[in-house]
Amino acid sequence: MTATPQPPTRHLAPLYLAGFTTAFGAHGVASVLGAETDDIGLSLLGLGTVLALYDIAEVILKPLFGALSDRIGAKPVIIGGLVAFVAASLLAILVPTVIVLALARLGQGAAASAFSPASSAAVARIAGRERLSRYFGRYGAWKSLGYLLGIVLVQAFDIRALYLVLAVLAAVAAVWVTVSMPSLPVPPRPRNTVLDLVRQTTDRSFLVPTLMLASTTAVLGVAIGFLPLLTTRLGLPAVVGAAAIAVLALVSTVVQPQVGRLRDDGRIHMRSGSSARLVVATGALVVLAVAPNAVKLFVAAVAFGMTIAVTTPLAFAHLAAATPEERMGRTMGNAELGREAGDAGGPLLVGAIAAAWTLPAALGVLAATTAGAALISWAGLRSPRSKAPQ
Repeated sequence: MTATPQPPTRHLAPLYLAGFTTAFGAHGVASVLGAETDDIGLSLLGLGTVLALYDIAEVILKPLFGALSDRIGAKPVIIGGLVAFVAASLLAILVPTVIVLALARLGQGAAASAFSPASSAAVARIAGRERLSRYFGRYGAWKSLGYLLGIVLVQAFDIRALYLVLAVLAAVAAVWVTVSMPSLPVPPRPRNTVLDLVRQTTDRSFLVPTLMLASTTAVLGVAIGFLPLLTTRLGLPAVVGAAAIAVLALVSTVVQPQVGRLRDDGRIHMRSGSSARLVVATGALVVLAVAPNAVKLFVAAVAFGMTIAVTTPLAFAHLAAATPEERMGRTMGNAELGREAGDAGGPLLVGAIAAAWTLPAALGVLAATTAGAALISWAGLRSPRSKAPQ
């Protein structure tokens, strides 16, 4: 069998920037809010709510924009979403109050709902099925740098600088996609009934990877938002929390492309790789809940970074490999709905339980849900030897 040619970098690079922009918007802001809750007047529940607004918008809108990209093509959906992201980011620069920042975060999430699943679907189609994990690993690796950049900008300047950079990045990405991304042909769409949609979204080839993405991003959202808060609660300098987030980001950035390459070479499988990493994340959450200290913060950051780095490319590649091109956008949109549900639900769950009880208890509950997801994923995924679901 003849190998498909390697796609030109110029076609994929603007999509990597678009993916980086959505992650930067979600977690670059979240990584600095946890350490500034007292300064801007946010309670624990308020922090969880503001962190979740971005993801709430994505949960509602991503399936719609994913389906739209299947109908009209990914390129116009990506460009339109990036332009809207610029507008939402500029809003936060004008009056950076709690209310305006919350509205800006909601607007950014709505805009990212358009260009994020469309970008994922475009990466899957341009990369080709033989190299899915490799390119999704690179796509996710660039996203991870957003966690670190947000901290650096706010430490060096202020939160307005963060939103200004977000606006500039989205504008550059919009222009770059316009110039360099090919206009992918819209595949013929077979007529689907509601029963077909239910069958597709309840198949284990969709449900299990989506559950793993949701569990991983729940842990990630809590880590980005609450590790800085936990740092201050331990009486440590704020820079320690920033450094822990940096370690998480760097581990994820370095490891994701390697995991993608291993998966494409058949040396790592989703069932063993992702389930095991969720177990590791569970252990890290338990340690933080029971006996946190400076060293354990960094150990947990490494564990969380490894979990993200392994699960993300494996899950997205599994989804793309099991999805026909004519519904790639819808599948990616629906999968990212589950992912963002985790990203929104994790901070909301921890914030609500911490406000009503204690932060350690909240982390313990999240650990229990993560362990449950690992068990369900292990049981639900077919063996690598068996035929992949279509």
